[in-house]
Amino acid sequence: MRYISTRGQAPALNFEDVLLAGLASDGGLYVPENLPRFTVEEIASWAGLPYHELAFRVMRPFVTGSISDADFKRILEETYGVFAHNAVAPLRQLNGNEWVLELFHGPTLAFKDFALQLLGRLLDHVLSKRGERVVIMGATSGDTGSAAIEGCKACEHVDIFIMHPHNRVSEVQRRQMTTILGDNIHNIAIEGNFDDCQEMVKASFADQGFLKGTRLVAVNSINWARIMAQIVYYFHAALQLGGPARSVAFSVPTGNFGDIFAGYLARNMGLPISQLIVATNRNDILHRFMSGNRYDKDTLHPTLSPSMDIMVSSNFERLLFDLHGRNGAEVARLMDGFKASGKLAVEDDRWTEARRLFDSLAVDDAQTCATIAEVHAECGELLDPHTAIGVRAARECRRSLATPMVVLGTAHPVKFPEAVEKAGIGAAPALPPHLADLFERAERCTVLANDLKTVQGFVAQHGNRGKPL
Repeated sequence: MRYISTRGQAPALNFEDVLLAGLASDGGLYVPENLPRFTVEEIASWAGLPYHELAFRVMRPFVTGSISDADFKRILEETYGVFAHNAVAPLRQLNGNEWVLELFHGPTLAFKDFALQLLGRLLDHVLSKRGERVVIMGATSGDTGSAAIEGCKACEHVDIFIMHPHNRVSEVQRRQMTTILGDNIHNIAIEGNFDDCQEMVKASFADQGFLKGTRLVAVNSINWARIMAQIVYYFHAALQLGGPARSVAFSVPTGNFGDIFAGYLARNMGLPISQLIVATNRNDILHRFMSGNRYDKDTLHPTLSPSMDIMVSSNFERLLFDLHGRNGAEVARLMDGFKASGKLAVEDDRWTEARRLFDSLAVDDAQTCATIAEVHAECGELLDPHTAIGVRAARECRRSLATPMVVLGTAHPVKFPEAVEKAGIGAAPALPPHLADLFERAERCTVLANDLKTVQGFVAQHGNRGKPL
């Protein structure tokens, strides 16, 4: 399998090199040169497989030539063996034909564990084979950071630096990052917002001279391995609900467009998906594009669903690449224009093509809390605010009541007690046993100014287990 850049100028790479590259050298994102496609009969034959075995069948084409079948099977079994539920991603029924896919049974109680538990093991495998050491530099709006740290903390060949916006993540999210105290783990609170953190990551990838020869690796959803891992649970959910003999619809809480792009890929790989709903909060750049062909930067608003408090969606470029016939030069032109003006629109026929599959809704905090209360009153299920946004979007945008609607349950409600309390339900649930003492654990975090050189200086000083790089 070879991978190409969405901007058309970077060399094609194999999976191993894409895993370590993050951004392409031309500033684009890597995507498979040719997407594997499965027949209905092949997908149907996977019904009843354990999650790690299904994952092997879905992802094997993406790693062929880089990782042996035996090694990949072992890595996947280890990855999903740490999840607390035997089904790994169980479905919970809300009403007659509406379901929540619970993606929060991993170590950090968020869907990011599906990809980042895998990413850490893939990095360890590849770096051990190569005898290399790398620096991970990532930005998080809440959940990616803790999942990345948890997934990579044991990696012998990795030093990890995670930036989050100071005072703009929930306390549980922050503590899940800052209470893991390994010598190779560094948490940085930036005096800015998530997009400031993300921009510093992108700038650092574009010019890595400050590392003095050590390479950066991405853990954000720009890393292809993250998208690849998320494709699997679309197949998993559909197979539980009669797929591929019937189509399924999905409502996906998303800010960076990575999780829903995985669903788009699952459909293009042969899974019958009739509708994908972009569910977002007040920070609605994706909804503005899907509903009106306006992908314009706007002011960032803090919300009760902080993991989606994002002004610019990093993975949207991957969809643009397909909408423009995989014309890298055209995507580069569009992204250069967006960088200069903060605005982007596509030709009407390309936007219409996207709308054949995608719908969208922006949900504010009041509607989020009302949905948490509504679902709890209906069936006793307690939703986190991001999943609640997915439910609201599903109920307002679904095209067919006869088609099973699956809402991606992206996080455990215990991570967002403020939203639960504002919904009028009472106190948030207790932390699970492995996190029961979270609020008593010592924290370690460094607050830094919103300044690229300051951050890069910190990374250079503290990498290599505290030794200068």
